[in-house]
Amino acid sequence: LAAATFAACHAYAQDASRYPERPLRLIVPFAPGGGLDITSRLLALKLTEQWGQNIVVDSRPGAATIVGTEIAAKAPADGYTILMITTTFAINPGLYAKLPYDPVKDFASISLMTEFPFNVTVHPSIAARSINDLIGVAKAQPGKLFYATIGPGGGHHLVTEMFKARAGIDLVHVPFKGNAQAQTALIAGEVQLMFPTAGTVAAHLASSRLRALAVTSAKPSRLFPQLPTIAATGLPGYESVGRFAVFAPLKTPAPVVASLNREVGSILRAPETQETFLKQGVQAAPSTPEELREWVKSELARWTKITTSLKWCATKWPRTLSPSIESART
Repeated sequence: LAAATFAACHAYAQDASRYPERPLRLIVPFAPGGGLDITSRLLALKLTEQWGQNIVVDSRPGAATIVGTEIAAKAPADGYTILMITTTFAINPGLYAKLPYDPVKDFASISLMTEFPFNVTVHPSIAARSINDLIGVAKAQPGKLFYATIGPGGGHHLVTEMFKARAGIDLVHVPFKGNAQAQTALIAGEVQLMFPTAGTVAAHLASSRLRALAVTSAKPSRLFPQLPTIAATGLPGYESVGRFAVFAPLKTPAPVVASLNREVGSILRAPETQETFLKQGVQAAPSTPEELREWVKSELARWTKITTSLKWCATKWPRTLSPSIESART
C-alpha cells in the first residue's frame, strides 16, 4: 500500500510538471469595474502570457463576496479553479454566525497579491478640504450625508463605519452592486462621499469631478503622496488597509499550489508589474502560502474584534444569512 501511494504521488508530481494543460477559471466575487476586478484581469493576462493557457475571469458578485467564495470552495480541487479575495474574506466571519464555507479549513493558500489604502473621496459640492472639515460638515448635518459602498459588509463599508464611530458622526449608508455604479452616483452627487480604493478614482480626481481628502493607511500613498492620512489630519490612530490574495479549493495538490505560488510571485516581483499595479493604486505584495495563512488568521482575529466593537454591527447586522442573501446564493 505504501509503495502504491508513493508511486501515485510520484506520478502526480510528474503530471504537475505539465500543469496547466487547459484553461483556468479565476473567480472574482465582485462585479466588474472595481479594484479587485482590474487587478484580477492584470494577473490573468500575465499568467496567460507565461503559461500559454487562457485564464478566464469569472465574475460572481453577490452577498458581500459569499456567492463567489462558496462557488470556489466547492469547485474541484484540481488546480483549474482559483479565487481572488479581498479583506472581506476575513471580515465576514465576524458578521455572520454561519457561512457556507470556512475561510481557514476550506481553502488552500496561494499568495498575497497586493495591499492598498482607501481614499476618503467626496463630491465637489461638499464644503470640505480636510478630514476635520468633513467631520464638521457631518456634525452640522447629522443623517444628511450619504456614503456609497459596493455592498454591505465589505471592506469599503466597514472602513467607513470605523470612521463614523471614531469621528462620532451620523452618515447614511447607500450600498450599490458594484464599484462603477457607486462611483457614478458619487460623481452625479446622488451620494456625497465614498471610501474607494485609490486607483479606481484617479482619473476622476485628475478631472476634478471628485475630491480626495485623505488616505486610510498609516503612511501616505505612493500614488497620491500629496494626500495626508486620516490619522494625521483628524483621527489619531486610525488606520485601515485592504489586501487582495489568491486561494484555491482545499486539497488542491501541493505541487500545483507550489507552481501557482511560484508563477504569481514571479509576476508580482517583475518591475513592470509593480509599476502597472501602482498606477492602479495598489502595491504588489507577494508571499509564501504559509505567510498568507498567518495573515488570514491574524485578520480574522482583528476584524472579529472590530465588528464586535462597532455598535452598528452589534445592533443592525443579521447574525445569520438573510433571505435575500440565500436568494442571491441560489
